[in-house]
Amino acid sequence: MKIHLPNSAFLGNIDPFLRGFDPSSPDFLKITANDKWISVHPLVLSMIAALGLTIKSTGNIYCERLEARSKHYLVRMGLFKILNVLSAISVVEHEAAGRFIPVIQIRTSDELTKFITEMIPLLHLESEQAKTIGYIVSELVRNVIEHAQAPNGALLCAQYYKKSNSIRLGIADTGVGIKATINQSYSAGTDIEAIRLALSPGITGTTRREGGTAQNAGAGLFFTKSIASVNRDFFVIYSGKGFYKLLKKHSTVRLSLNADPFVDRHSKENNFPFWQGTLVGVDITLDQTKEFSLLLDAIRKTYSTAVRERRKARYKKARFV
Repeated sequence: MKIHLPNSAFLGNIDPFLRGFDPSSPDFLKITANDKWISVHPLVLSMIAALGLTIKSTGNIYCERLEARSKHYLVRMGLFKILNVLSAISVVEHEAAGRFIPVIQIRTSDELTKFITEMIPLLHLESEQAKTIGYIVSELVRNVIEHAQAPNGALLCAQYYKKSNSIRLGIADTGVGIKATINQSYSAGTDIEAIRLALSPGITGTTRREGGTAQNAGAGLFFTKSIASVNRDFFVIYSGKGFYKLLKKHSTVRLSLNADPFVDRHSKENNFPFWQGTLVGVDITLDQTKEFSLLLDAIRKTYSTAVRERRKARYKKARFV
């Protein structure tokens, strides 16, 4: 496998970076980088960490000598540490609380609880709002732990950006992928079709029951996309060959939540290099706007309506005896 760290790879321009990923030769991982500057989204670090942990021998992970001035960032974010790769780069480690969370591996509920506890200060929000976002993130990770069949669990990384008052979060796993999970209960012919179903409220691969179950409501990804949508931020999901990106809404467009992710302003492809598992990246602006404050009510309303309409359509279908 080969992956190249460019001078810039954030959610808005992450498409070329992901297209450059080479999944061939899965027993080896070669990491190269721009020699002038590296500035990447936490999702990129989570992705590389997830790839590295699939390599049985650290001797099969090759990272070329980094020359970029920003190389210290990769060390401080814990990339080399989690890959167990030696680095000659030394950094002075300042307190991370409230600023970033280095790449972390989560395989158990206890590890998830610890991560959410560390994440709350990063949000710089009122207690209830911080808990809400923490809950949504925990749902995404819990899905990996319980359903992705990922031996290495979930890899996460997050950073707070003071200038834009936003948090950027990346979650990666190398499990069975969305299509395999969704097709346990639904029929998705392609990865992008499976992603569409996974982003729709009330749909989960664990059951065909509308609204899911008490344990699996099928709403974690929908909630995450909705937060990004209301705040006019980016949201990305990549699984198999399918790639979906929620684009920023124009300020003149009336804000609304859509149960169908393809109704939102977005881009999508079904021909990306194959990713064994799932990647989720999201930017969340933390400004205390009216829309942000009313978000939970809007999410609950959209979610309930979508489930009700699907249930109504199901019972309207003709039945033959």
